Amino acid sequence: NADNIAWYLKTEVLKTTGIVLHNEEKTNRPAIFLNLKYKKPDPGESYHLIIENNLVVIQASSEKGLFYGVVSLLQMLRTAKIKHGVAEISGCKITDAPAYAWRGLMLDESRHFFGKEKVKEILDWMAFYKLNRLHWHLTDEPAWRLEIKKYPNLALIGGIGDYLNENAPAKYYSQEDIKEIIAYAANRFIEVIPEIDMPGHATAANRAYPEYSGGGTPEHPEFTFNPGLEKTYSYLTDILKEISVLFPSQMIHLGGDEVSFGNEKWKTNPDIISLMNTKNLKDVKEVEDYFMKRMADSVFRLNSKLLVWDEMANAGLPTEKTIMFWWRHDQPKQLRTLMEKRYRTVLCPRLPLYFDFVQDSTHRYGRKWNKLYSPIEDVYNFNAAGFVEKEQELSFIEGIQANLWTETVPDRARLDFLLFPRLAALAESAWTKQKNKNLEAFKFRLKSHINLYNQAGLYYYDPFQPGQHPETPVKRKKPLNYKD
Repeated sequence: NADNIAWYLKTEVLKTTGIVLHNEEKTNRPAIFLNLKYKKPDPGESYHLIIENNLVVIQASSEKGLFYGVVSLLQMLRTAKIKHGVAEISGCKITDAPAYAWRGLMLDESRHFFGKEKVKEILDWMAFYKLNRLHWHLTDEPAWRLEIKKYPNLALIGGIGDYLNENAPAKYYSQEDIKEIIAYAANRFIEVIPEIDMPGHATAANRAYPEYSGGGTPEHPEFTFNPGLEKTYSYLTDILKEISVLFPSQMIHLGGDEVSFGNEKWKTNPDIISLMNTKNLKDVKEVEDYFMKRMADSVFRLNSKLLVWDEMANAGLPTEKTIMFWWRHDQPKQLRTLMEKRYRTVLCPRLPLYFDFVQDSTHRYGRKWNKLYSPIEDVYNFNAAGFVEKEQELSFIEGIQANLWTETVPDRARLDFLLFPRLAALAESAWTKQKNKNLEAFKFRLKSHINLYNQAGLYYYDPFQPGQHPETPVKRKKPLNYKD
């Protein structure tokens, strides 16, 4: 409610500027009024901000809108000149609303684990930049990162190791940690969406409970769950039941990507051969689709939406209950399929929205694609309209998201280096309508945000002084899967 938003404003102003906002009406300080006027249907995230005659008025028809008006004020205060506890900000009248409902960031913590306090810090910056979806990639080959009460070995055994050290001590989030982080995000109007990857990328889970493994390859051992065993579906559904209780977003991402990396043994597995004969499935791709439909039903019974990567475009999943994520920039046909089938779609193509790709031609330790990379200018200029053939297809675009995979991110300094300042560019691409974008104006404003990064002690990349924070070397355990 408005009182909670007012409290957020007061605490953030005190924390970031040292200024104390008082509740008393009769004071010599400028007054700030938060005006929440509900309307039906839900008016979305728009707000009005007026600063004049030593008064600040923020008005909105929803709590989300009011919060984003407060965030705009915070942005002004944090970049303003402050003398003797007084911030100097110019008068203005702003009417604003986001271009996209989905303004997301994906963080992979399977490959490297960063911990509760770092995640909270990222949530603070997401709120500051009006991003509203944290897609949390918690399970994959290297490690399983959250506690499941019914299957404790998922965390205790599956949580051992990371991308560079398979014997690193187990690290994972307890269910109490998860609840704390979700509450923290909710106070910032950020939804947290878990990703429990299946049927591939299951190596860590299969270390803990090998009886559900469908095998893998020498490069990707025990990579898949076994879709030929009925008990696999019960096991995974039990996991999703606990997930749905922990995460109130009513959205669960099941991955569904890159299964072919490790489903080689499916062709000879007697359980899967029996399944193929019984269900008249002609190849392992149809087995994969069958598996995902079964697990989708479990998600739907939990009153949640299913989220998957674009490999699932032709799996026959229901359009009204599914959100697809288009990530393969080199396969525009997948996006065409999603648009033709009218799937709600989040755009997160590798170029320019994979933040593990380097951001400068001289950087050596992240990813490139045929020598292409993701500089801040490309993130800022990203235009969803350029990816659709018909204007009405824009209505199927939920929004955009940056993905940070962490093969090359072993520590917090590297994490900061890849996130900042591209997070600011992502925010503008997700919020600002294309006609209102101005790259030079953005760069001018970004300079004041560089000062904020300094104050916060971030190890960021400075596009204005590239030598300010040199890229730190990163070991590679094995070649990456993308073209370097």
